[in-house]
Amino acid sequence: MNTNSVIDTARLSLLLNELRLPAIKLLWPQFAEQADKEGWPAARFLTAIAEHELAERDRRRIERHLAEARLLPGKTLDTFAFEAVPMISRAQITAIAAGDAWLEKGANLLLFGPPGGGKSHLASAIGLALIENGWKVLFTRTTDLVQKLQVARRELDLEAAINRLDRFHLLILDDLAYVTKDQAETSVLFELISARYERRSMLVTANQPFGEWGKVFPEPMTS
Repeated sequence: MNTNSVIDTARLSLLLNELRLPAIKLLWPQFAEQADKEGWPAARFLTAIAEHELAERDRRRIERHLAEARLLPGKTLDTFAFEAVPMISRAQITAIAAGDAWLEKGANLLLFGPPGGGKSHLASAIGLALIENGWKVLFTRTTDLVQKLQVARRELDLEAAINRLDRFHLLILDDLAYVTKDQAETSVLFELISARYERRSMLVTANQPFGEWGKVFPEPMTS
């Protein structure tokens, strides 16, 4: 390699750093060598390295979103026993996992059933599929989130805390049934649900069907 080539290579490395193109910086030498050997047109060479850069960005994005989503480990649609819950349609769940229509409308999902029926597994699996399709998800036990929101209220930061959750297209509240009629707990939860209503989606798992949610929320708050 002559002196000019060394200088050009060093300058290209600096430029790719400035442009924040780490995948191209790593891969361009081997692609350039292959392009020279096979006589690729410039457009083919540029397309090839650009595709790899985009693929790497997608991988890093999914990695970041998975880290902040706090999903249950190992819970996927492939490992969910659909045959054990025949009332759940695999095709319908697959459509839900694509996410486009209902998340854009801020629609919500409710999963009811007795303990051990796979509600948390299915909710986490849907969250995983949505992240892989480009959406941002947060999975949390209802008790944990309510405790955090109660702290935020005491610190006069409740509105801001709820607003920070807006960055998630889907908020999964696992196990709503734990909530009692304690006014402080149910009021922050009700404020969260009201704030997201028809704007940002929620997926709620609960042991009680919707008609029995009076056991969760005091009547004056939901009337």
